Amino acid sequence: MQSSARRTGVMTDVHRRFLQLLMTHGVLEEQDIQRLQKHCYMVHDRNATVEKLEDFINNINSVLESLYIEVKKGVTEDNGRPIYALVNLATTPVSKMASDFAENELDLFRKALELIVDSESGFASSTNILNLVDQLKGKKMKKKEAEQVLQKFVQNKWLIEKEGEFTLHSRAILEMEQYIRETYPDSVKMCNICHSLLIQPFSFQGQSCETCGIRMHLPCMAKYFQSSPEPHCPHCNDYWPHEIPEVFNQEKEKEREEAGFSKSSKKSLRSRQQ
Repeated sequence: MQSSARRTGVMTDVHRRFLQLLMTHGVLEEQDIQRLQKHCYMVHDRNATVEKLEDFINNINSVLESLYIEVKKGVTEDNGRPIYALVNLATTPVSKMASDFAENELDLFRKALELIVDSESGFASSTNILNLVDQLKGKKMKKKEAEQVLQKFVQNKWLIEKEGEFTLHSRAILEMEQYIRETYPDSVKMCNICHSLLIQPFSFQGQSCETCGIRMHLPCMAKYFQSSPEPHCPHCNDYWPHEIPEVFNQEKEKEREEAGFSKSSKKSLRSRQQ
């Protein structure tokens, strides 16, 4: 057993295991990160007091800083859930995927990414992506193979598929934001509140002012208009006609999930008893 370090810049087996498991998962929501942290303490230092998550991650980042790696916190575009991922700051994010994908597969991702960023909706159809297969670098790829590669991107949490269309997963947005900003400066869309990427400005992830055209993430908009009985655009001050979503509350969400789990458990128990 190893005594947990509280000094900044010192990593123990608890921290190292945490990093290994985070790398395996790619991206995790905050409640899952907290469970992961507690698991690592249980395995390596069960008698220690679990460090505050923010301090725990800051300690890790102080060590990783010289390696240009960081445990980065972000939020999902649709509901504002906090998420965490291990981000490589030293290399182009697409090249970071090189260990998992071949050259032609990486090129397919780049072309899908370009279609997604250039589109007004933040989605690219599988048809449009597959039509670019003949332009890929490296080994030739058949459309059937390309379909399988797209599913690999989904499984690895780089893309999300919805009814035959693809958009970026929260992991890709979190890890590739700087790359996307620099590579597509004329196409990239930004949230007027947090000034971060807004991939899907006219869907369940964002809304736009009908007068001046500024865009906002739903979670950012929810917080901005939280105490406004009559919401107005922060840019042009015109009335904001869209429905205002609720501010994400982790405690309330946890209560809903537990209540849902309790109901499903009781139902399952009753069915077993019949």
